[in-house]
Amino acid sequence: MTEWRTIPDLVRSAADRFGSAEAIVDGEVRLSFSGLAAAVDQSARATMAAGVQRGDRVAIWAPNCWEWVVAALGVHGAGGVLVPINTRFKGREAGYILERSGARLLFTVSGFLDIDYVRLLKDEGVDVARIVTLRGPGASWNDYLLGSDQVSMAELNARQRTIEPDDLGDVMFTSGTTGKPKGVMTTHTQTLRVFETWSRLVGLAEGDRYLIANPFFHTFGYKAGFIACLMRGATIIPHAVFDVSSVLKRISEEEVSMLPGPPTLYQSILNEPERGDLSSLRLAVTGAAPVPVELINRMRTELTFKTILTAYGLTESTGVVTMCREDDDAETISSSSGRAIPDVEVRIVDDGNHEVARGEPGEIVVRGYNVMRGYYEDPEATAEAIDADGWLHTGDIGVMDDRGYVRITDRKKDMFIVGGFNAYPAEIENELLAHPSVAQVAVVGIPDERMGEVGCAFVVPRAGAAVDSDELMAWAKERMANYKVPRRVEVLEALPLNASGKVLKYELRDRMTT
Repeated sequence: MTEWRTIPDLVRSAADRFGSAEAIVDGEVRLSFSGLAAAVDQSARATMAAGVQRGDRVAIWAPNCWEWVVAALGVHGAGGVLVPINTRFKGREAGYILERSGARLLFTVSGFLDIDYVRLLKDEGVDVARIVTLRGPGASWNDYLLGSDQVSMAELNARQRTIEPDDLGDVMFTSGTTGKPKGVMTTHTQTLRVFETWSRLVGLAEGDRYLIANPFFHTFGYKAGFIACLMRGATIIPHAVFDVSSVLKRISEEEVSMLPGPPTLYQSILNEPERGDLSSLRLAVTGAAPVPVELINRMRTELTFKTILTAYGLTESTGVVTMCREDDDAETISSSSGRAIPDVEVRIVDDGNHEVARGEPGEIVVRGYNVMRGYYEDPEATAEAIDADGWLHTGDIGVMDDRGYVRITDRKKDMFIVGGFNAYPAEIENELLAHPSVAQVAVVGIPDERMGEVGCAFVVPRAGAAVDSDELMAWAKERMANYKVPRRVEVLEALPLNASGKVLKYELRDRMTT
Protein backbone atom coordinates (compact mmCIF):
# COMPACT_ATOMS: atom_id res chain seq x y z
CA MET A 1 0.00 0.00 0.00
CA THR A 2 1.06 3.60 -0.55
CA GLU A 3 1.76 6.17 2.12
CA TRP A 4 -0.98 8.37 0.63
CA ARG A 5 -4.67 7.74 1.26
CA THR A 6 -5.92 10.15 -1.39
CA ILE A 7 -4.61 12.31 -4.23
CA PRO A 8 -4.83 15.49 -2.06
CA ASP A 9 -2.61 13.68 0.47
CA LEU A 10 -0.09 13.05 -2.33
CA VAL A 11 0.04 16.75 -3.32
CA ARG A 12 0.83 17.83 0.24
CA SER A 13 3.31 15.01 0.74
CA ALA A 14 5.20 16.07 -2.41
CA ALA A 15 5.45 19.63 -1.05
CA ASP A 16 6.78 18.33 2.28
CA ARG A 17 9.32 15.99 0.67
CA PHE A 18 10.56 18.03 -2.30
CA GLY A 19 9.86 21.63 -1.22
CA SER A 20 11.76 24.12 -3.39
CA ALA A 21 12.68 21.64 -6.14
CA GLU A 22 11.15 22.41 -9.54
CA ALA A 23 7.78 20.69 -9.86
CA ILE A 24 6.44 22.04 -13.15
CA VAL A 25 7.86 23.95 -16.12
CA ASP A 26 5.60 25.40 -18.78
CA GLY A 27 6.82 28.41 -20.74
CA GLU A 28 7.37 31.29 -18.32
CA VAL A 29 5.73 29.39 -15.46
CA ARG A 30 8.05 27.52 -13.13
CA LEU A 31 6.58 26.24 -9.87
CA SER A 32 8.31 24.45 -7.00
CA PHE A 33 6.56 21.55 -5.28
CA SER A 34 5.61 23.92 -2.46
CA GLY A 35 4.39 26.48 -4.98
CA LEU A 36 2.39 23.85 -6.84
CA ALA A 37 0.71 22.70 -3.61
CA ALA A 38 -0.25 26.30 -2.80
CA ALA A 39 -1.68 26.77 -6.30
CA VAL A 40 -3.66 23.53 -5.97
CA ASP A 41 -5.07 24.63 -2.60
CA GLN A 42 -6.26 27.89 -4.19
CA SER A 43 -7.77 25.94 -7.11
CA ALA A 44 -9.53 23.53 -4.72
CA ARG A 45 -11.00 26.40 -2.69
CA ALA A 46 -12.22 28.06 -5.90
CA THR A 47 -13.79 24.74 -6.95
CA MET A 48 -15.62 24.54 -3.63
CA ALA A 49 -16.74 28.14 -4.06
CA ALA A 50 -18.15 27.18 -7.48
CA GLY A 51 -20.48 24.80 -5.68
CA VAL A 52 -18.72 21.50 -6.35
CA GLN A 53 -19.57 18.94 -3.68
CA ARG A 54 -17.85 15.66 -2.89
CA GLY A 55 -18.62 13.24 -5.75
CA ASP A 56 -19.63 15.91 -8.29
CA ARG A 57 -18.15 15.42 -11.76
CA VAL A 58 -15.93 18.14 -13.22
CA ALA A 59 -14.60 17.93 -16.80
CA ILE A 60 -11.42 19.19 -18.42
CA TRP A 61 -11.22 19.60 -22.21
CA ALA A 62 -7.84 21.16 -22.84
CA PRO A 63 -4.30 20.39 -24.07
CA ASN A 64 -1.40 19.66 -21.74
CA CYS A 65 -0.52 22.79 -19.77
CA TRP A 66 0.27 23.74 -16.18
CA GLU A 67 -3.28 25.01 -15.64
CA TRP A 68 -4.60 21.52 -16.49
CA VAL A 69 -2.56 20.06 -13.63
CA VAL A 70 -3.62 22.73 -11.11
CA ALA A 71 -7.28 22.55 -12.15
CA ALA A 72 -7.37 18.74 -12.03
CA LEU A 73 -5.66 18.49 -8.66
CA GLY A 74 -7.98 21.23 -7.43
CA VAL A 75 -10.98 19.10 -8.41
CA HIS A 76 -9.53 16.22 -6.40
CA GLY A 77 -8.80 18.57 -3.51
CA ALA A 78 -12.45 19.61 -3.38
CA GLY A 79 -13.60 15.98 -3.39
CA GLY A 80 -14.82 16.14 -6.99
CA VAL A 81 -14.51 13.47 -9.68
CA LEU A 82 -12.35 14.36 -12.69
CA VAL A 83 -13.68 13.72 -16.21
CA PRO A 84 -10.94 14.30 -18.84
CA ILE A 85 -12.09 14.83 -22.45
CA ASN A 86 -10.13 14.02 -25.60
CA THR A 87 -8.87 17.23 -27.23
CA ARG A 88 -9.51 15.81 -30.70
CA PHE A 89 -13.23 15.43 -30.03
CA LYS A 90 -15.70 17.64 -31.84
CA GLY A 91 -18.47 19.49 -30.02
CA ARG A 92 -20.95 16.65 -30.38
CA GLU A 93 -18.53 14.08 -28.99
CA ALA A 94 -17.48 16.24 -26.06
CA GLY A 95 -21.10 17.11 -25.44
CA TYR A 96 -21.96 13.43 -25.15
CA ILE A 97 -19.40 12.97 -22.38
CA LEU A 98 -20.46 16.12 -20.55
CA GLU A 99 -24.08 15.06 -20.61
CA ARG A 100 -23.37 11.40 -19.91
CA SER A 101 -21.20 12.21 -16.88
CA GLY A 102 -23.44 14.96 -15.56
CA ALA A 103 -20.46 17.32 -15.26
CA ARG A 104 -21.49 20.58 -13.61
CA LEU A 105 -18.27 22.45 -14.37
CA LEU A 106 -15.93 22.43 -17.40
CA PHE A 107 -12.38 23.71 -17.74
CA THR A 108 -11.42 24.30 -21.36
CA VAL A 109 -9.50 26.63 -23.69
CA SER A 110 -10.23 28.79 -26.70
CA GLY A 111 -7.87 29.12 -29.63
CA PHE A 112 -5.93 25.84 -29.25
CA LEU A 113 -4.99 24.74 -32.79
CA ASP A 114 -7.35 27.52 -33.94
CA ILE A 115 -10.29 25.71 -32.32
CA ASP A 116 -12.77 27.51 -30.08
CA TYR A 117 -13.95 24.72 -27.78
CA VAL A 118 -16.61 26.87 -26.15
CA ARG A 119 -18.09 27.74 -29.53
CA LEU A 120 -18.13 24.05 -30.52
CA LEU A 121 -20.30 23.30 -27.48
CA LYS A 122 -22.62 26.23 -28.09
CA ASP A 123 -23.08 25.21 -31.72
CA GLU A 124 -24.22 21.77 -30.52
CA GLY A 125 -26.53 23.25 -27.89
CA VAL A 126 -24.58 21.65 -25.03
CA ASP A 127 -25.41 23.19 -21.67
CA VAL A 128 -22.89 23.17 -18.82
CA ALA A 129 -23.63 24.97 -15.55
CA ARG A 130 -20.28 26.78 -15.67
CA ILE A 131 -17.41 26.96 -18.15
CA VAL A 132 -13.97 28.24 -17.17
CA THR A 133 -11.48 28.98 -19.96
CA LEU A 134 -7.90 28.27 -18.91
CA ARG A 135 -6.26 29.99 -21.89
CA GLY A 136 -7.17 32.00 -24.94
CA PRO A 137 -9.23 35.11 -25.68
CA GLY A 138 -11.44 36.00 -22.75
CA ALA A 139 -9.81 33.44 -20.45
CA SER A 140 -11.64 33.31 -17.11
CA TRP A 141 -9.17 31.18 -15.12
CA ASN A 142 -7.81 34.06 -13.04
CA ASP A 143 -11.31 35.32 -12.27
CA TYR A 144 -12.32 31.81 -11.30
CA LEU A 145 -9.41 31.59 -8.85
CA LEU A 146 -10.60 34.79 -7.14
CA GLY A 147 -13.50 32.74 -5.85
CA SER A 148 -11.07 31.00 -3.51
CA ASP A 149 -11.41 34.00 -1.18
CA GLN A 150 -14.88 32.72 -0.31
CA VAL A 151 -13.53 29.47 1.16
CA SER A 152 -11.04 29.30 4.03
CA MET A 153 -8.18 26.85 4.39
CA ALA A 154 -9.98 25.44 7.42
CA GLU A 155 -13.01 24.68 5.24
CA LEU A 156 -10.78 23.07 2.61
CA ASN A 157 -9.05 20.92 5.23
CA ALA A 158 -12.43 19.88 6.63
CA ARG A 159 -13.61 18.87 3.12
CA GLN A 160 -10.46 16.86 2.47
CA ARG A 161 -10.88 14.93 5.72
CA THR A 162 -14.15 13.59 4.30
CA ILE A 163 -12.48 12.19 1.15
CA GLU A 164 -12.01 8.42 1.41
CA PRO A 165 -9.49 6.25 -0.47
CA ASP A 166 -12.34 4.35 -2.13
CA ASP A 167 -14.05 7.51 -3.37
CA LEU A 168 -14.05 7.91 -7.16
CA GLY A 169 -11.12 10.00 -8.33
CA ASP A 170 -12.04 10.07 -12.00
CA VAL A 171 -14.32 8.80 -14.72
CA MET A 172 -12.19 8.34 -17.84
CA PHE A 173 -14.08 7.70 -21.03
CA THR A 174 -12.60 5.12 -23.38
CA SER A 175 -11.23 6.43 -26.66
CA GLY A 176 -14.35 5.72 -28.65
CA THR A 177 -12.55 4.64 -31.83
CA THR A 178 -15.49 2.25 -32.16
CA GLY A 179 -18.92 2.81 -30.65
CA LYS A 180 -19.89 5.30 -27.94
CA PRO A 181 -17.27 6.01 -25.26
CA LYS A 182 -17.88 4.39 -21.88
CA GLY A 183 -16.87 5.99 -18.59
CA VAL A 184 -14.34 3.97 -16.58
CA MET A 185 -14.68 4.55 -12.82
CA THR A 186 -11.45 4.54 -10.78
CA THR A 187 -10.83 5.37 -7.13
CA HIS A 188 -8.11 7.40 -5.43
CA THR A 189 -6.51 4.32 -3.90
CA GLN A 190 -6.44 2.43 -7.21
CA THR A 191 -4.61 5.26 -8.95
CA LEU A 192 -2.15 5.75 -6.09
CA ARG A 193 -1.38 2.08 -5.62
CA VAL A 194 -0.96 1.30 -9.33
CA PHE A 195 1.29 4.25 -10.09
CA GLU A 196 3.38 3.94 -6.96
CA THR A 197 4.20 0.48 -8.35
CA TRP A 198 4.61 1.75 -11.92
CA SER A 199 6.92 4.65 -11.01
CA ARG A 200 9.05 2.42 -8.77
CA LEU A 201 9.43 -0.38 -11.32
CA VAL A 202 10.32 1.93 -14.23
CA GLY A 203 12.92 3.71 -12.09
CA LEU A 204 11.51 7.24 -12.14
CA ALA A 205 13.68 9.16 -9.67
CA GLU A 206 13.85 12.42 -7.78
CA GLY A 207 15.35 15.08 -10.06
CA ASP A 208 14.23 13.43 -13.31
CA ARG A 209 12.89 15.88 -15.87
CA TYR A 210 9.83 14.36 -17.48
CA LEU A 211 8.53 15.61 -20.83
CA ILE A 212 4.86 14.63 -20.91
CA ALA A 213 3.84 14.54 -24.56
CA ASN A 214 1.19 11.92 -23.82
CA PRO A 215 -2.10 13.80 -23.44
CA PHE A 216 -3.32 14.47 -19.92
CA PHE A 217 -6.79 13.21 -20.87
CA HIS A 218 -5.20 9.75 -21.16
CA THR A 219 -3.97 7.58 -18.29
CA PHE A 220 -0.46 7.62 -19.75
CA GLY A 221 -0.20 11.42 -19.52
CA TYR A 222 -2.26 11.97 -16.37
CA LYS A 223 -1.45 9.08 -14.02
CA ALA A 224 1.82 7.74 -15.44
CA GLY A 225 2.59 11.42 -16.05
CA PHE A 226 2.09 14.12 -13.44
CA ILE A 227 0.75 11.83 -10.68
CA ALA A 228 3.93 9.73 -10.95
CA CYS A 229 6.05 12.90 -10.89
CA LEU A 230 4.46 13.96 -7.59
CA MET A 231 5.27 10.57 -6.14
CA ARG A 232 8.94 10.57 -7.11
CA GLY A 233 9.94 14.23 -7.16
CA ALA A 234 10.34 14.48 -10.94
CA THR A 235 9.77 17.75 -12.82
CA ILE A 236 6.56 17.93 -14.91
CA ILE A 237 7.19 19.38 -18.37
CA PRO A 238 3.83 19.47 -20.22
CA HIS A 239 3.95 19.33 -24.01
CA ALA A 240 0.73 20.29 -25.78
CA VAL A 241 1.15 18.96 -29.32
CA PHE A 242 3.54 16.25 -30.46
CA ASP A 243 5.73 17.67 -33.17
CA VAL A 244 9.12 16.06 -33.66
CA SER A 245 11.13 19.27 -33.99
CA SER A 246 9.52 20.93 -30.96
CA VAL A 247 9.97 17.80 -28.82
CA LEU A 248 13.64 17.53 -29.77
CA LYS A 249 14.10 21.24 -29.00
CA ARG A 250 12.58 20.90 -25.52
CA ILE A 251 14.63 17.79 -24.74
CA SER A 252 17.76 19.83 -25.37
CA GLU A 253 16.61 23.04 -23.66
CA GLU A 254 15.18 21.42 -20.51
CA GLU A 255 17.64 18.49 -20.30
CA VAL A 256 14.79 15.98 -20.38
CA SER A 257 15.67 12.61 -18.91
CA MET A 258 12.31 10.81 -19.03
CA LEU A 259 10.39 10.45 -22.30
CA PRO A 260 7.64 7.81 -22.28
CA GLY A 261 5.25 7.37 -25.14
CA PRO A 262 3.59 5.01 -27.57
CA PRO A 263 5.80 3.36 -30.20
CA THR A 264 4.80 5.97 -32.78
CA LEU A 265 6.53 8.69 -30.74
CA TYR A 266 9.93 7.00 -30.94
CA GLN A 267 9.39 5.96 -34.54
CA SER A 268 8.82 9.61 -35.44
CA ILE A 269 12.01 10.69 -33.66
CA LEU A 270 14.00 7.94 -35.33
CA ASN A 271 12.73 9.08 -38.70
CA GLU A 272 14.04 12.63 -38.08
CA PRO A 273 17.46 13.15 -39.74
CA GLU A 274 18.45 16.13 -37.51
CA ARG A 275 17.91 15.23 -33.85
CA GLY A 276 20.21 17.59 -31.95
CA ASP A 277 21.55 16.89 -28.44
CA LEU A 278 19.63 14.05 -26.79
CA SER A 279 22.36 13.10 -24.32
CA SER A 280 20.18 13.86 -21.25
CA LEU A 281 17.69 11.10 -22.12
CA ARG A 282 17.96 8.03 -19.90
CA LEU A 283 14.53 6.43 -19.53
CA ALA A 284 11.89 5.36 -22.05
CA VAL A 285 8.71 3.50 -21.20
CA THR A 286 6.47 2.47 -24.04
CA GLY A 287 3.09 0.84 -24.38
CA ALA A 288 -0.37 1.73 -25.73
CA ALA A 289 0.28 -0.55 -28.73
CA PRO A 290 2.35 -3.64 -29.54
CA VAL A 291 6.05 -2.75 -29.44
CA PRO A 292 8.10 -4.00 -32.40
CA VAL A 293 11.41 -5.69 -31.63
CA GLU A 294 13.07 -3.70 -34.38
CA LEU A 295 11.96 -0.44 -32.74
CA ILE A 296 13.54 -1.40 -29.41
CA ASN A 297 16.77 -2.28 -31.20
CA ARG A 298 16.86 1.06 -33.01
CA MET A 299 16.15 2.98 -29.80
CA ARG A 300 19.14 1.32 -28.17
CA THR A 301 21.55 1.80 -31.05
CA GLU A 302 20.44 5.09 -32.63
CA LEU A 303 19.18 7.06 -29.60
CA THR A 304 20.72 7.71 -26.17
CA PHE A 305 18.31 5.80 -23.91
CA LYS A 306 20.02 3.78 -21.19
CA THR A 307 16.83 2.13 -19.94
CA ILE A 308 13.95 1.02 -22.15
CA LEU A 309 11.02 -0.77 -20.58
CA THR A 310 7.72 -1.98 -21.93
CA ALA A 311 4.41 -2.24 -20.13
CA TYR A 312 0.85 -3.10 -20.99
CA GLY A 313 -2.48 -1.89 -19.66
CA LEU A 314 -5.80 -0.30 -20.50
CA THR A 315 -8.04 2.32 -18.99
CA GLU A 316 -10.22 -0.37 -17.41
CA SER A 317 -7.19 -1.72 -15.49
CA THR A 318 -6.23 1.72 -14.11
CA GLY A 319 -3.68 1.83 -16.91
CA VAL A 320 -1.37 -1.06 -15.95
CA VAL A 321 -1.57 -4.87 -16.16
CA THR A 322 1.97 -6.12 -16.83
CA MET A 323 5.43 -4.55 -16.70
CA CYS A 324 9.00 -5.52 -17.43
CA ARG A 325 11.44 -5.37 -14.54
CA GLU A 326 14.79 -3.61 -14.24
CA ASP A 327 16.76 -6.88 -14.16
CA ASP A 328 15.06 -8.34 -17.25
CA ASP A 329 17.40 -9.09 -20.10
CA ALA A 330 17.25 -7.15 -23.35
CA GLU A 331 15.44 -9.91 -25.24
CA THR A 332 12.69 -10.10 -22.61
CA ILE A 333 12.20 -6.34 -22.65
CA SER A 334 12.14 -6.28 -26.45
CA SER A 335 9.82 -9.22 -26.98
CA SER A 336 7.30 -8.94 -24.14
CA SER A 337 5.24 -6.51 -22.10
CA GLY A 338 6.46 -8.00 -18.84
CA ARG A 339 4.66 -9.95 -16.17
CA ALA A 340 1.76 -9.07 -13.88
CA ILE A 341 2.33 -6.24 -11.42
CA PRO A 342 2.26 -7.31 -7.73
CA ASP A 343 -1.10 -8.47 -6.33
CA VAL A 344 -2.67 -8.71 -9.79
CA GLU A 345 -3.56 -11.95 -11.61
CA VAL A 346 -3.26 -12.34 -15.38
CA ARG A 347 -4.40 -15.29 -17.46
CA ILE A 348 -4.72 -16.19 -21.14
CA VAL A 349 -8.07 -17.80 -21.93
CA ASP A 350 -9.93 -19.31 -24.88
CA ASP A 351 -13.40 -18.37 -26.11
CA GLY A 352 -14.89 -20.64 -23.42
CA ASN A 353 -13.05 -18.68 -20.71
CA HIS A 354 -10.75 -21.63 -19.97
CA GLU A 355 -7.05 -20.95 -19.37
CA VAL A 356 -4.92 -22.08 -22.31
CA ALA A 357 -1.53 -23.78 -22.15
CA ARG A 358 1.55 -21.57 -21.84
CA GLY A 359 2.73 -20.53 -25.27
CA GLU A 360 -0.77 -20.67 -26.77
CA PRO A 361 -2.58 -17.47 -27.86
CA GLY A 362 -5.81 -16.35 -26.26
CA GLU A 363 -7.57 -13.39 -24.71
CA ILE A 364 -5.82 -11.62 -21.84
CA VAL A 365 -7.92 -11.40 -18.67
CA VAL A 366 -6.94 -9.66 -15.45
CA ARG A 367 -8.18 -9.71 -11.86
CA GLY A 368 -7.07 -7.59 -8.92
CA TYR A 369 -7.22 -4.26 -7.14
CA ASN A 370 -6.51 -2.39 -10.38
CA VAL A 371 -9.71 -3.49 -12.16
CA MET A 372 -12.13 -0.60 -12.59
CA ARG A 373 -15.18 -0.22 -10.36
CA GLY A 374 -17.22 -0.48 -13.54
CA TYR A 375 -18.53 1.69 -16.36
CA TYR A 376 -20.33 4.80 -15.17
CA GLU A 377 -24.09 4.16 -14.92
CA ASP A 378 -23.80 1.22 -17.32
CA PRO A 379 -24.24 -2.08 -15.45
CA GLU A 380 -24.84 -4.04 -18.65
CA ALA A 381 -21.54 -3.00 -20.23
CA THR A 382 -19.80 -3.60 -16.89
CA ALA A 383 -21.17 -7.15 -16.75
CA GLU A 384 -19.93 -7.77 -20.31
CA ALA A 385 -16.41 -6.61 -19.40
CA ILE A 386 -16.04 -8.14 -15.91
CA ASP A 387 -17.27 -11.70 -15.43
CA ALA A 388 -18.87 -13.19 -12.34
CA ASP A 389 -15.47 -14.23 -10.96
CA GLY A 390 -14.07 -10.70 -11.21
CA TRP A 391 -11.95 -11.20 -14.35
CA LEU A 392 -11.71 -8.19 -16.67
CA HIS A 393 -11.82 -9.32 -20.30
CA THR A 394 -9.46 -7.02 -22.16
CA GLY A 395 -10.23 -7.92 -25.76
CA ASP A 396 -6.47 -8.17 -26.35
CA ILE A 397 -4.79 -11.30 -27.68
CA GLY A 398 -1.58 -12.45 -26.05
CA VAL A 399 0.73 -15.36 -25.27
CA MET A 400 2.17 -16.09 -21.82
CA ASP A 401 5.48 -17.93 -21.42
CA ASP A 402 6.48 -20.27 -18.60
CA ARG A 403 7.74 -17.32 -16.52
CA GLY A 404 4.42 -15.51 -16.71
CA TYR A 405 5.66 -12.90 -19.20
CA VAL A 406 3.05 -11.77 -21.69
CA ARG A 407 3.57 -10.97 -25.36
CA ILE A 408 0.74 -8.95 -26.89
CA THR A 409 -0.04 -10.25 -30.34
CA ASP A 410 -3.04 -8.13 -31.23
CA ARG A 411 -6.42 -6.72 -30.50
CA LYS A 412 -9.01 -9.45 -30.73
CA LYS A 413 -11.07 -7.30 -33.10
CA ASP A 414 -8.08 -6.63 -35.40
CA MET A 415 -7.38 -10.28 -36.20
CA PHE A 416 -8.35 -11.33 -39.70
CA ILE A 417 -8.69 -14.77 -41.25
CA VAL A 418 -6.90 -15.63 -44.50
CA GLY A 419 -8.17 -18.84 -46.03
CA GLY A 420 -8.90 -20.30 -42.59
CA PHE A 421 -5.67 -19.11 -40.96
CA ASN A 422 -5.73 -16.49 -38.19
CA ALA A 423 -3.53 -13.51 -39.11
CA TYR A 424 -2.41 -11.13 -36.39
CA PRO A 425 -1.41 -7.69 -37.75
CA ALA A 426 1.11 -6.87 -34.98
CA GLU A 427 3.14 -9.95 -35.83
CA ILE A 428 3.19 -9.01 -39.52
CA GLU A 429 4.02 -5.38 -38.73
CA ASN A 430 6.96 -6.45 -36.60
CA GLU A 431 8.41 -8.40 -39.51
CA LEU A 432 7.90 -5.57 -42.01
CA LEU A 433 9.65 -3.07 -39.72
CA ALA A 434 12.87 -5.00 -40.21
CA HIS A 435 12.93 -3.84 -43.84
CA PRO A 436 15.57 -1.09 -44.20
CA SER A 437 13.19 1.32 -45.97
CA VAL A 438 10.25 1.02 -43.57
CA ALA A 439 9.80 3.53 -40.73
CA GLN A 440 6.21 2.78 -39.70
CA VAL A 441 3.61 0.26 -40.79
CA ALA A 442 0.04 -0.70 -40.02
CA VAL A 443 -1.61 -3.86 -41.35
CA VAL A 444 -5.37 -4.40 -41.64
CA GLY A 445 -7.53 -7.10 -43.12
CA ILE A 446 -9.49 -6.24 -46.26
CA PRO A 447 -12.14 -8.28 -48.10
CA ASP A 448 -10.98 -10.77 -50.73
CA GLU A 449 -13.28 -12.81 -52.96
CA ARG A 450 -11.14 -15.94 -52.88
CA MET A 451 -9.53 -15.90 -49.43
CA GLY A 452 -12.23 -14.12 -47.46
CA GLU A 453 -9.74 -11.55 -46.18
CA VAL A 454 -6.14 -10.65 -46.96
CA GLY A 455 -3.66 -8.25 -45.45
CA CYS A 456 -3.09 -4.69 -46.63
CA ALA A 457 0.02 -2.89 -45.33
CA PHE A 458 0.11 0.91 -44.99
CA VAL A 459 3.75 1.95 -44.94
CA VAL A 460 5.58 5.17 -44.05
CA PRO A 461 9.13 5.15 -45.54
CA ARG A 462 12.23 6.08 -43.54
CA ALA A 463 13.69 9.52 -44.19
CA GLY A 464 15.46 9.58 -47.55
CA ALA A 465 14.17 6.13 -48.51
CA ALA A 466 11.54 4.92 -50.94
CA VAL A 467 9.30 1.87 -50.65
CA ASP A 468 8.55 -0.24 -53.70
CA SER A 469 5.35 -2.19 -53.06
CA ASP A 470 6.23 -5.21 -55.18
CA GLU A 471 9.73 -5.43 -53.73
CA LEU A 472 8.41 -5.25 -50.16
CA MET A 473 5.87 -8.02 -50.77
CA ALA A 474 8.54 -10.21 -52.38
CA TRP A 475 10.84 -9.51 -49.42
CA ALA A 476 8.05 -10.44 -47.00
CA LYS A 477 7.35 -13.73 -48.80
CA GLU A 478 10.87 -14.83 -47.96
CA ARG A 479 10.39 -14.17 -44.25
CA MET A 480 6.86 -15.19 -43.26
CA ALA A 481 4.13 -17.71 -44.01
CA ASN A 482 2.32 -16.93 -47.23
CA TYR A 483 -1.03 -16.25 -45.55
CA LYS A 484 0.64 -13.49 -43.48
CA VAL A 485 2.15 -11.67 -46.47
CA PRO A 486 0.18 -8.51 -47.36
CA ARG A 487 -1.43 -8.74 -50.77
CA ARG A 488 -1.41 -4.97 -51.09
CA VAL A 489 0.95 -2.19 -49.96
CA GLU A 490 -0.06 1.46 -49.73
CA VAL A 491 2.65 4.09 -49.12
CA LEU A 492 1.64 7.05 -46.91
CA GLU A 493 3.38 10.15 -45.60
CA ALA A 494 1.93 9.48 -42.12
CA LEU A 495 -0.39 7.00 -40.41
CA PRO A 496 -3.66 8.33 -38.98
CA LEU A 497 -3.35 8.46 -35.17
CA ASN A 498 -5.60 9.34 -32.28
CA ALA A 499 -4.24 11.75 -29.66
CA SER A 500 -2.95 8.82 -27.58
CA GLY A 501 -0.67 7.75 -30.44
CA LYS A 502 -2.65 4.67 -31.46
CA VAL A 503 -3.10 3.99 -35.15
CA LEU A 504 -6.72 4.44 -36.25
CA LYS A 505 -7.04 1.18 -38.11
CA TYR A 506 -10.72 1.65 -38.80
CA GLU A 507 -9.79 4.68 -40.93
CA LEU A 508 -7.34 2.55 -42.88
CA ARG A 509 -9.96 -0.16 -43.41
CA ASP A 510 -12.45 2.46 -44.57
CA ARG A 511 -9.99 3.67 -47.23
CA MET A 512 -9.94 0.20 -48.77
CA THR A 513 -13.65 -0.62 -48.55
CA THR A 514 -15.32 2.67 -49.57
